[in-house]
Amino acid sequence: MRIAMLAPIAWRTPPRSYGPWELVTSMLTEALVERGVDVTLFATLDSITRGTLAGVVPAPYGDDSSIDAKVWEFRHLAHLFEQAHRFDLIHNQADFPAHAFSRLTDTPIVTTIHGFSSKRILPMYAEYQDVVHYVAISDADRCPDLRYAATIHHGIPIDDFPFNPIGSDALLFFGRIHPDKGAAEAIAVARASGRHLHMYGIVQDADYYQREVLPTADGTTVTYHGAVGGMRRLTALGDARALLHLINFEEPFGLSVIESMACGTPVIASRRGSMPELIEHGVTGFLVDSLAEANQAIERIDEIDRTTVRRTVANRFGIDRMADAYLNLYQRIVGV
Repeated sequence: MRIAMLAPIAWRTPPRSYGPWELVTSMLTEALVERGVDVTLFATLDSITRGTLAGVVPAPYGDDSSIDAKVWEFRHLAHLFEQAHRFDLIHNQADFPAHAFSRLTDTPIVTTIHGFSSKRILPMYAEYQDVVHYVAISDADRCPDLRYAATIHHGIPIDDFPFNPIGSDALLFFGRIHPDKGAAEAIAVARASGRHLHMYGIVQDADYYQREVLPTADGTTVTYHGAVGGMRRLTALGDARALLHLINFEEPFGLSVIESMACGTPVIASRRGSMPELIEHGVTGFLVDSLAEANQAIERIDEIDRTTVRRTVANRFGIDRMADAYLNLYQRIVGV
């Protein structure tokens, strides 16, 4: 089977630090290649894959301000669809723009919907659901106005995440610095608990960062480290008492949640969006409905066995499960 994997171009595939869509695209691509699938990755030219890299975009627009996102996104899409006939299936990981080409080719298209940025984009999904096969990344993120081919949770290569059986007394925030992600709530809960909070992630809302994070980041009670990748990222995920994921929106998935748990770190999360699908309350962390409950959960973290946290995530969110689920979907669509 010949698969064209369409990656976003905001960041490199895989990303150097931040870039969840690119990260999932990379993990799936490499898992499919390992299974002997012929995958061509359409991504920025600095991307890395064991498959075939096909690209025209010189660099990610998130790294290089000279790259005009709209201009190069159309070049990127045209580069793939001009050769769509070469492939048995196109897997679109780059949101709705690819749908504009979907009726111009006979090659079937799968779109993984990584979450709706706004209901305003629904017309580019509803209009093309007769020709594009949609995959939800959680049941919570399914839109009632759309038909879906499957729900497939993200998977990660568990062995790439070193298990930390002890952690530390410090707490962790890992995500975009944005009101949706609950950075201010994490700070408030950590300070009330008297524990140090380590914060990692890109600043997506500069005003929010200046107002809520910077005044508290004294390096003693709160330390903001910025975005990190590689071993620093893995160490941060594992070296914590708990991850605070006190989100203020219906999160479609939450990679940092399963990555933290893969390192043995339990998660205290708002009971919103996909969190009940990812976290087993009292087993891999706690689901809470208020900041007061979050503080109580911090004091109960010793009830969680970190070995059980890792084992549970390995059983439910391994990369093999995700790759097999997509392969089964591809075969069902192509009819092989």
